[in-house]
Amino acid sequence: MPELPEVETTRRGITPHAIGRTVVAVEVHDARLRWPIPLDLPSKLSGRTLVRLDRRSKYLLFRFEGLANHQSDRSGALLVHLGMTGSLRWYSDAAAVPQRRLHDHVDLRFDNGALLRYHDPRRFGAILWVDDPVDEHRLLAALGPEPFEPGFNPAALQAKLRPRSAAIKVALMDNHVVVGVGNIYANEALFHAGIHPARAANRISLHRLGSLVDAVRSTLSAAIAKGGSTLRDYLDSDGVPGYFQLDYQVYGRAGLPCRRCATTLKAIRQGGRATTYCPRCQK
Repeated sequence: MPELPEVETTRRGITPHAIGRTVVAVEVHDARLRWPIPLDLPSKLSGRTLVRLDRRSKYLLFRFEGLANHQSDRSGALLVHLGMTGSLRWYSDAAAVPQRRLHDHVDLRFDNGALLRYHDPRRFGAILWVDDPVDEHRLLAALGPEPFEPGFNPAALQAKLRPRSAAIKVALMDNHVVVGVGNIYANEALFHAGIHPARAANRISLHRLGSLVDAVRSTLSAAIAKGGSTLRDYLDSDGVPGYFQLDYQVYGRAGLPCRRCATTLKAIRQGGRATTYCPRCQK
């Protein structure tokens, strides 16, 4: 599923084209997502101008100004989650928009003729309108710190983990601890930090947690620079796949030699997810 690097890549791809543009039409072709697309979404969005495109965890927040001729309509955001198979595709030229496919759920048409299309075969994504204050919405209010923000630091991480005896890999994927570290990048960050994924979260020293914070940030940064990972069908807003999967050190490489020490990589299951690690490099 798209994780933080893929969502951030999508955000960066859309931002320079969409900011300052006004929605002129919203076409909901299939409202069946994780939560049904609101029936009033077209009336909520039409005529609004996009002022900012943010990311919070794996949610994209298209922030719109209020409607000048509808004083009761507050500013807010279109909250978009890509689920397991969702993608957003930007088409600058209306004449180049391909024929609509099965599972193309929503089209947003803008005042310059451009179109933003949401596609989601498995329908686990979400498209919801959220009035301001957006950050108080139930899907966002309880989220932990962003991995690139100052609030994600060794001391704060240690405090979050102190009551947790669960494995560090499981804790790292908890959005209350830090957001956006999905399965792929938790595997990779723990390898770079030299921490065994099954080690109890509250039994890791502050020094090693510092290494983990650095590893999370560097892993996510490297993935964003490569456009994220394409394992099945992820494409960015221009229809281009990511390439970070070529740099995986452990994820999906069970039974192969460690790229660092040549020890055979091992695999376990944690929280229903696959974990691969090096028994020599990770303690």
